[in-house]
Amino acid sequence: MRHLVFLSICLILPGCSFFRPRPPHAAPEEAAQYRFPVTFPEEGQQAVSGVTAAAITLAMEDFLPLWMKPPRDASAREACLTQRQSYDVTAAPGSNDVMLVGFSVREDACDSLEGPPIADIPIIYAIDTRRWLILSIQK
Repeated sequence: MRHLVFLSICLILPGCSFFRPRPPHAAPEEAAQYRFPVTFPEEGQQAVSGVTAAAITLAMEDFLPLWMKPPRDASAREACLTQRQSYDVTAAPGSNDVMLVGFSVREDACDSLEGPPIADIPIIYAIDTRRWLILSIQK
Protein backbone atom coordinates (compact mmCIF):
# COMPACT_ATOMS: atom_id res chain seq x y z
CA MET A 1 0.00 0.00 0.00
CA ARG A 2 2.84 2.40 0.88
CA HIS A 3 4.39 1.89 -2.57
CA LEU A 4 1.06 2.62 -4.24
CA VAL A 5 0.77 5.91 -2.35
CA PHE A 6 4.34 6.90 -3.35
CA LEU A 7 3.68 6.00 -7.00
CA SER A 8 0.41 7.98 -6.96
CA ILE A 9 2.17 11.04 -5.54
CA CYS A 10 4.95 10.81 -8.13
CA LEU A 11 2.46 10.58 -10.97
CA ILE A 12 0.68 13.70 -9.73
CA LEU A 13 3.81 15.79 -9.09
CA PRO A 14 5.61 16.85 -12.27
CA GLY A 15 8.89 17.23 -10.40
CA CYS A 16 9.23 13.58 -9.45
CA SER A 17 12.78 12.72 -10.48
CA PHE A 18 11.94 9.01 -10.60
CA PHE A 19 10.16 9.53 -13.93
CA ARG A 20 12.44 12.19 -15.42
CA PRO A 21 14.64 11.10 -18.29
CA ARG A 22 18.33 11.17 -17.38
CA PRO A 23 20.84 12.79 -19.73
CA PRO A 24 22.72 10.27 -21.87
CA HIS A 25 25.97 8.90 -20.40
CA ALA A 26 28.88 7.21 -22.17
CA ALA A 27 29.29 3.49 -21.74
CA PRO A 28 31.44 2.61 -18.68
CA GLU A 29 34.26 1.42 -20.96
CA GLU A 30 34.33 4.75 -22.80
CA ALA A 31 34.07 6.75 -19.56
CA ALA A 32 37.01 4.82 -18.10
CA GLN A 33 39.19 5.86 -21.06
CA TYR A 34 38.63 9.60 -20.60
CA ARG A 35 41.41 11.39 -18.74
CA PHE A 36 40.72 14.76 -17.13
CA PRO A 37 43.45 17.41 -17.51
CA VAL A 38 45.66 17.97 -14.46
CA THR A 39 44.45 21.58 -14.19
CA PHE A 40 41.24 23.19 -15.34
CA PRO A 41 41.89 24.90 -18.72
CA GLU A 42 41.90 28.70 -18.52
CA GLU A 43 41.48 29.31 -22.25
CA GLY A 44 37.80 29.47 -23.18
CA GLN A 45 36.73 29.25 -19.54
CA GLN A 46 33.38 30.80 -18.72
CA ALA A 47 32.18 31.31 -15.17
CA VAL A 48 28.42 31.19 -14.71
CA SER A 49 26.75 31.82 -11.36
CA GLY A 50 24.53 29.14 -9.91
CA VAL A 51 21.48 31.41 -10.23
CA THR A 52 22.22 32.06 -13.90
CA ALA A 53 22.84 28.37 -14.61
CA ALA A 54 19.59 27.39 -12.87
CA ALA A 55 17.61 30.07 -14.78
CA ILE A 56 19.10 28.91 -18.10
CA THR A 57 18.27 25.30 -17.26
CA LEU A 58 14.67 26.14 -16.37
CA ALA A 59 14.18 28.14 -19.58
CA MET A 60 15.91 25.50 -21.74
CA GLU A 61 13.75 22.71 -20.33
CA ASP A 62 10.69 24.67 -21.46
CA PHE A 63 12.18 25.79 -24.79
CA LEU A 64 13.69 22.44 -25.87
CA PRO A 65 13.10 19.62 -23.37
CA LEU A 66 15.73 16.86 -23.37
CA TRP A 67 13.13 14.31 -24.41
CA MET A 68 11.99 16.32 -27.44
CA LYS A 69 12.68 14.64 -30.78
CA PRO A 70 11.91 15.99 -34.25
CA PRO A 71 8.85 14.53 -35.99
CA ARG A 72 9.55 11.52 -38.23
CA ASP A 73 8.82 13.54 -41.37
CA ALA A 74 10.94 16.55 -40.29
CA SER A 75 13.30 18.08 -42.80
CA ALA A 76 17.01 18.25 -42.00
CA ARG A 77 16.56 21.94 -41.14
CA GLU A 78 13.63 21.23 -38.80
CA ALA A 79 15.64 18.49 -37.11
CA CYS A 80 18.57 20.90 -36.71
CA LEU A 81 16.30 23.42 -34.97
CA THR A 82 15.28 20.85 -32.34
CA GLN A 83 18.88 20.44 -31.15
CA ARG A 84 20.03 22.51 -28.18
CA GLN A 85 23.50 23.06 -29.63
CA SER A 86 21.90 24.99 -32.51
CA TYR A 87 21.20 27.90 -30.16
CA ASP A 88 23.27 30.54 -28.42
CA VAL A 89 22.12 31.57 -24.95
CA THR A 90 22.29 35.04 -23.41
CA ALA A 91 21.41 35.74 -19.80
CA ALA A 92 21.17 38.99 -17.86
CA PRO A 93 19.71 39.99 -14.51
CA GLY A 94 16.46 41.89 -14.71
CA SER A 95 14.72 43.71 -11.89
CA ASN A 96 13.16 42.24 -8.73
CA ASP A 97 14.89 38.82 -8.74
CA VAL A 98 14.18 38.20 -12.41
CA MET A 99 16.74 36.68 -14.78
CA LEU A 100 16.27 37.22 -18.51
CA VAL A 101 17.34 34.26 -20.67
CA GLY A 102 17.41 34.54 -24.45
CA PHE A 103 17.79 31.85 -27.12
CA SER A 104 18.80 32.67 -30.68
CA VAL A 105 19.82 30.38 -33.52
CA ARG A 106 23.61 30.27 -33.94
CA GLU A 107 24.76 31.89 -37.18
CA ASP A 108 26.50 28.74 -38.38
CA ALA A 109 23.77 26.32 -37.27
CA CYS A 110 21.47 24.93 -39.93
CA ASP A 111 22.81 27.42 -42.54
CA SER A 112 23.88 24.80 -45.04
CA LEU A 113 20.47 23.12 -44.98
CA GLU A 114 17.77 23.97 -47.50
CA GLY A 115 14.79 25.97 -46.38
CA PRO A 116 13.56 29.48 -45.73
CA PRO A 117 15.76 31.89 -43.81
CA ILE A 118 15.65 31.46 -40.05
CA ALA A 119 14.31 34.43 -38.12
CA ASP A 120 17.06 35.94 -36.00
CA ILE A 121 14.65 37.24 -33.37
CA PRO A 122 15.58 35.75 -30.00
CA ILE A 123 13.06 34.10 -27.73
CA ILE A 124 13.41 35.65 -24.27
CA TYR A 125 12.30 34.11 -20.99
CA ALA A 126 11.71 36.05 -17.78
CA ILE A 127 12.57 33.70 -14.89
CA ASP A 128 11.54 34.49 -11.30
CA THR A 129 14.62 33.39 -9.31
CA ARG A 130 12.85 33.50 -5.93
CA ARG A 131 10.01 31.13 -6.84
CA TRP A 132 11.85 29.43 -9.75
CA LEU A 133 9.11 29.80 -12.31
CA ILE A 134 8.74 31.20 -15.79
CA LEU A 135 7.04 34.60 -15.53
CA SER A 136 6.71 35.30 -19.23
CA ILE A 137 8.06 34.43 -22.68
CA GLN A 138 8.65 37.02 -25.41
CA LYS A 139 8.55 35.46 -28.87
